[in-house]
Amino acid sequence: MEIPELTSENQSKAQKKLSLISFSGDFDKLVATFTLATGAAAVGYEVNIFFTFWGLDAIKKKQGRAFVGKGFLGKLFGFFMGGLRSAPVSRLNFLGLSPKIFRYLMRKKNVATLEELVEAAKALEINLYACEMAMHILGLEKSDFIHEVKGVLGVATFLELSEGGRTIFI
Repeated sequence: MEIPELTSENQSKAQKKLSLISFSGDFDKLVATFTLATGAAAVGYEVNIFFTFWGLDAIKKKQGRAFVGKGFLGKLFGFFMGGLRSAPVSRLNFLGLSPKIFRYLMRKKNVATLEELVEAAKALEINLYACEMAMHILGLEKSDFIHEVKGVLGVATFLELSEGGRTIFI
């Protein structure tokens, strides 16, 4: 496969747009997503985050365990997902103790917590999008998400939106 040559015009565009696909609802992966997003936005990048499946948990309006969604299975998934405050660490979660330890260490080391990173993303007007297919499967509606979510997109629309920049899957 041949890599296209970067001209000054398309190099400039490629370096100024970052699109992230947030598939995971794990604490550490959400921290990575929002750290990259806010860092890029702070230095002038257009940033798009496409939340799909468990990543949708980061943008839910109701935080904590709540029966959100349509139908029995949708509500059950909504309850188990739990929101930012319930997000487990991907490894060595220790029955939910690890996120609390991470938050403590982040505050002690003067590093933005996950909740602070999400607030920074809102302040920086990062483009937040929800995956239409995952929402249908999980029985969620746009009204279940924070008002900063700009839209509900399918994959093809997100790919179009991401064109000309870098895309990272987390």
